[in-house]
Amino acid sequence: MSKSDRLRTIKVEYLARVEGEGGLFIRIKGASVAEVKLHIFEPPRFFEAFMRGRRFDEAPDITARICGICPVAYQMSAAHAMEAACGVALPAQLRALRRLMYCGEWIESHALHVFLLHAPDFLGYQDAIQMAGRHRDLVQCGLRLKKLGNRLVALLGGREIHPVNVRVGGFYRVPAKAELQQIAGELERAQHEAVMATRALAKLKFPDFEQDYEFVALRHPDEYPLTEGRLVSNKGLDIPIEAFFDHFAEEQVPYSTALHCVRKGRGNYLVGPLARFNLNFDRLSRGAQKLAQDIGLVPPVRNPFKSILARMIELVYAFEEALKLISEYEPPAAPCVPVSPRAGLGHGCTEAPRGILYHRYRIDEHGIIEDAKIVPPTAQNQRTIENDLRAFVAARLRLTDEKLTWLCEQAVRNYDPCISCSTHALRVRITRE
Repeated sequence: MSKSDRLRTIKVEYLARVEGEGGLFIRIKGASVAEVKLHIFEPPRFFEAFMRGRRFDEAPDITARICGICPVAYQMSAAHAMEAACGVALPAQLRALRRLMYCGEWIESHALHVFLLHAPDFLGYQDAIQMAGRHRDLVQCGLRLKKLGNRLVALLGGREIHPVNVRVGGFYRVPAKAELQQIAGELERAQHEAVMATRALAKLKFPDFEQDYEFVALRHPDEYPLTEGRLVSNKGLDIPIEAFFDHFAEEQVPYSTALHCVRKGRGNYLVGPLARFNLNFDRLSRGAQKLAQDIGLVPPVRNPFKSILARMIELVYAFEEALKLISEYEPPAAPCVPVSPRAGLGHGCTEAPRGILYHRYRIDEHGIIEDAKIVPPTAQNQRTIENDLRAFVAARLRLTDEKLTWLCEQAVRNYDPCISCSTHALRVRITRE
């Protein structure tokens, strides 16, 4: 058999250090990559289907159960969509509290991924437990930061996992000013610790790999995007969130229980920290901007392995933004505004830690959900992950299968895929003859 005909297979049955169940299959024929498949075999969970027939005000609590790591994102996108359908706008203080709660989720999620899931790859360890033997301080730092993010979510959401305090129209209860001030000192210390950790992680060695991405993220006139904005890209996209499906489409592939979301007429695109960082660098706080410049991370950043640094910049920003929101906080007159259902279509899109999370609901005049559509970040990144792996492997065919397999697993973890989030729907096509 000639070299050009030799077949190699890179197969990872179960991807480690990602949320959910997935595998990886790569087929190499001679000097080219013939096939790349990110297998997502976690059973579909049909959240969109069982939302139908439920009341509009149940949506935030139900969708929060989709993910234990980013439940706030699901609650916020659902609440925003329902408020849009009912024609309700929140006053400034309630909006600020939601943004503060979202900061807590970014902190706990980014800390988990960076220190416990991603850093072991760069330092040559199979997991964070092994890494703790020589890098105990780094692991302990990650645990402290994550714990503080969880505390912030619990303070505003009622509990750390699947919060229960968010409702359509605001919150069931809002904190007293003193409650938020009690955590401010810890946030200040953690922000300083995150800065030091960012400088340390910037010294890691990153594979030489860049791609010409279409970055897609929210962009707000005044803020680094969390809960509001228009959808923009570095290749000409600039639309209101209501136009999402005019420009994007979901496709079923036979080897995945999650749909692939693509740009109509263009194909794959990238959401998440790198996209937000590249499209909204000017919206970061001055401290976060300076830190990024100090470590040499300035737009455009097209190396997905450097997403670990983009997450750290966002982590620092989340601490700074949380402290700013706490310092400006004055309790609102009421924890929520009244919301009366009306027949309509509502859209919501917020920036989950992993990227844009789009919700759309149609409700009737009694507030009963007639249709639901949820597009999670990982479903949007799947096609890009496969394309990136194709290019990444093609440039490293001389490596042994063992080394190549290890690097491919690392490459998948660049995107912090949340597989459980992505498997909420499955298209079934029946052909009769």
